[in-house]
Amino acid sequence: MLKKIEVADRLASGIDEARRRTLAWLGTMQAPGEPRGVMRISALHDPAIWPGMLLPGTYNGMLCLDLLGGLEDWQTKERAAAIGWLEAHRLADGRFRVPGMTDANTFKKPDRDETWRYIDWHVTNYSLGAIDTLEPGRRPNLAFAIPWLDPLTLKAWLADRDLRDPWQEGNNIVNLASFLLLLRRDGDSPLQQKINAALDILSGWHDRLREPTTGFWGVGQLSDRVRLLHAFAGSMHNFHIWYHEAQRLEGQDKAVDYCLSLPPVIDSACIDVDAVDVLIHGWRLTGHRRPDIEAWLARMLEALLAFQNPDGGFCDIREGIRRQDGWVKGYEEPQGHSNTFATWFRWIAIAMIADVLWPGRWAWSFRRMIGIGYRVGSWRASS
Repeated sequence: MLKKIEVADRLASGIDEARRRTLAWLGTMQAPGEPRGVMRISALHDPAIWPGMLLPGTYNGMLCLDLLGGLEDWQTKERAAAIGWLEAHRLADGRFRVPGMTDANTFKKPDRDETWRYIDWHVTNYSLGAIDTLEPGRRPNLAFAIPWLDPLTLKAWLADRDLRDPWQEGNNIVNLASFLLLLRRDGDSPLQQKINAALDILSGWHDRLREPTTGFWGVGQLSDRVRLLHAFAGSMHNFHIWYHEAQRLEGQDKAVDYCLSLPPVIDSACIDVDAVDVLIHGWRLTGHRRPDIEAWLARMLEALLAFQNPDGGFCDIREGIRRQDGWVKGYEEPQGHSNTFATWFRWIAIAMIADVLWPGRWAWSFRRMIGIGYRVGSWRASS
């Protein structure tokens, strides 16, 4: 028992020290001459050459700052300036776009509309999330999402989802759902019935296509280990719809079992936060294998804290090349270096674990919009 207490105290102290170091590192990412909070993606990023990368550098960094409590001293004028800077990247219909991305240098699917929809929706979800940290409840322009309130349009789009790539499609679906939920939040009464009907269509589509033995969506997941991993990584995005709507998620216990079968060691920033997300929500909402989850999370926390770079940030993985999602002929840098994307993702995992193992000890500020960084409910109130 004494050893467990000593380990817990060491890990908790490690979180405090890691948070201090990350906040200091985020301060060094401030882009010269820009409003407070406009950040480079990494120390390797030269904004004079790649000005467009300031947008992902900023929305990732801003969301990380908010999670860690780093926005508490911001003044109203500073918040307004940062919002103005972010909204300068907004297209007329409300989508946000990274400057410099073009037809010639981007790719997600052979269909150009699908490529842009994936990229724009992903950037928009995170950009709106960053704005929400600065002015909660600020009404966004969501004109681009209105066509998906038409049942035939939504059903046709869902029919085109390629579940051979559930990871990519999970991002598409959670992003669309986040926009529908923002539309509903605005209380625009003429749209409420259509929004609720669209959410019902989304849920019904998932219910018909879920693999009952895993709880995931994805073609071939039972026959291939990599396909199963990708099905898990994509499905955890879709799960957020059920968490947000307080609906029972079929197969959640099986999803927990799968994540517990993964070794609690560092993989990529995406895979690691995905597994933690599934496990902490399983711990919270089902009670299934709680002691096993807690033990897994404690070991993963130790690995995450040990993975922090000397400069205080976090990297995605140690080797290879890192690119902005979809910008295949655009900005790139060596893996292994601290960047705001990986730093935010890894802090989501650390904070989610910490709030299970030490409920209420830290005042984490989790996202209110579904997608990476969203966490349902109050642990203290319900555990």
